[in-house]
Amino acid sequence: MLTYDHITKNKRESWLLIFIFLIIITALGWVFSLYYDQPVILYFAVGFSLLTSFISYYFSDSITLALSEAKEIDRQTAPELYRLVENLCIAAGLPTPKIYIIDDTAPNAFATGRDPEHAVVCFTTGILQKLEKVELEGVVAHELSHIGNYDIRVMTLVVVLVGTVTLLADWMLRATFWGGRRRSNNGGGNLGTLLAIAGLILAILSPVIATLIKLAVSRKREFLADSSGALLTRYPEGLAKALEKISSDTEPLEAANKATAHMYIVSPLKANEKTGKQSWLTKMFNTHPPVEERIKKLREMNL
Repeated sequence: MLTYDHITKNKRESWLLIFIFLIIITALGWVFSLYYDQPVILYFAVGFSLLTSFISYYFSDSITLALSEAKEIDRQTAPELYRLVENLCIAAGLPTPKIYIIDDTAPNAFATGRDPEHAVVCFTTGILQKLEKVELEGVVAHELSHIGNYDIRVMTLVVVLVGTVTLLADWMLRATFWGGRRRSNNGGGNLGTLLAIAGLILAILSPVIATLIKLAVSRKREFLADSSGALLTRYPEGLAKALEKISSDTEPLEAANKATAHMYIVSPLKANEKTGKQSWLTKMFNTHPPVEERIKKLREMNL
């Protein structure tokens, strides 16, 4: 599949993801609005999801950078890094994104934003100190590929929508357990029991399903960015060596958390995602594909 095909597919998947999550949220709101005989619950669920989607779409990069305590740099403050990013952007046909640095010795990097014109790449001080130039070039190319392929838009939408589903499901579960019974004028007891069961199942399973969608999308995007980045530099070994160094570093990244872990080039939580010897269930809940598998695919590329 050509790069332009991937970009078109990602744009299409962005709208599909919004549609899927809106259906989940609407289903949650609808079942609980019937159970409590309060249509306002449905209106609130849909309105809340639309509002959070809008805010996250336009401000998620600023929120992520603030949480990570990242600082913006320019050509004067970090000339070598700026020049490296700028040169690869020229080769990729992308506008130069804003560049940020996190003051942390754990090596890692990520990209965020809603499109190439509003993109950000962020590096830790550790990755700048510990990687050779060709390895850092591979990392930069990987992150620029996320931008060029519109992965950053897909992942921004997924993260926020997953958070919205989880939050709404938690509220509705609490209302079920602690909010008392539904209104008595809403029909027979059998219907109420069925609605209660359906609501509980939806509230319990929705966050799990939403999280699995997020993780599956994230893992797929990493393989695509690896291959696109290697094509950009014409040197897959540079990125392969960078992945080896980053994954073998045992220092956890203090600025990362479970909400942002999927954004980084290698999981910053230092979970057991390095080895390829995992059960299918373990792999389902990983934020990244196994590093050994990624390195193997890179070294099998013939450029």
